[in-house]
Amino acid sequence: MELEVRHLRALCAIADTGSLHKAARRLGVSQPSLTTQLRRIETYLGAPLFSRERTGCRPTPLGRTVLARARPLVSEMNSLVAETQAAAAAARQDGPVLRIGSTASRALAGWLRRLRGRFPGRDLSLHMDVSANALLRMVAAGQIDVAFVHEVEGCPLQVPSGLEVRVLVDREPQFVSMAYDHPAAAAPVVDLADLARDRWMVDPTVDGEWDGLRRVLAAAGVNPTVLHGDYHTASSLIAVGEAVAPCQPTSVPREDMAIRPLKGDPLAVRLLLCALPRSPELFTAAYETLAAAYREAALRAVPYRQWLLHHGSPLLRESPTVHEPPSAPLPA
Repeated sequence: MELEVRHLRALCAIADTGSLHKAARRLGVSQPSLTTQLRRIETYLGAPLFSRERTGCRPTPLGRTVLARARPLVSEMNSLVAETQAAAAAARQDGPVLRIGSTASRALAGWLRRLRGRFPGRDLSLHMDVSANALLRMVAAGQIDVAFVHEVEGCPLQVPSGLEVRVLVDREPQFVSMAYDHPAAAAPVVDLADLARDRWMVDPTVDGEWDGLRRVLAAAGVNPTVLHGDYHTASSLIAVGEAVAPCQPTSVPREDMAIRPLKGDPLAVRLLLCALPRSPELFTAAYETLAAAYREAALRAVPYRQWLLHHGSPLLRESPTVHEPPSAPLPA
């Protein structure tokens, strides 16, 4: 066996996430496969690189030494691949590629539509990731041009030096989703105490998500059963009353699911747009189109629109961004 770039990427992912499970998910491999790969790397080098603890994986002194040499190599290789792919794609298209990164957001579709209208001669690529920190590292490495991410309140992101950051929403409240016939759904605003006996579902691979929820529940004196899983799985459990979960306020209620704000808005995130300071004009255009798309998504979600009205949000007073293509009318 010889060490390859993919092995170094695996080591960096384990160190960044502190977990074999999270690292495997980021790399798109199974956890047993990653565990076997790590064992082979450690056997090849002759010593453990990580100590396995109940709280996760921590680099050993030798592991820290290896990582210090591995990170620059991985970063350089990522930059080489990204720049080569971008150049090749640009050669195949009428115009250069605009590479977009984003965590999950209801504003994403409207943002991409507006970007296509603003830059009709450019092709768009999209990279989705549950990890905001991973997207920020991709921007810093030149792998994507701009990233739209959320930062859980109380859990600051690790923003690489040199990135330009613009705040889209300084504090977006997080709502809660529950079965449509849940007793708490009868009220327009839900108290955390009313959900103390419910099972809460949270995706621990989303940066800061579990830590933020745990902090808020503890502050409210609530200690419910917590299930770990992705939010696509959560929706099916929520609909049948098996769980409740935090959700973005732009989420649209379904026939089998209710979306409600939490009393006092204890859960919140900050929405950020980040890029390298290479093209101020592009960054401004990306921000303006994103702001218009977010406003559209916010006003489409009735519970959020009512929350914005109650709080006198400036989102209700902003006019649509110029140069954007026409959109469908908002529901009454």
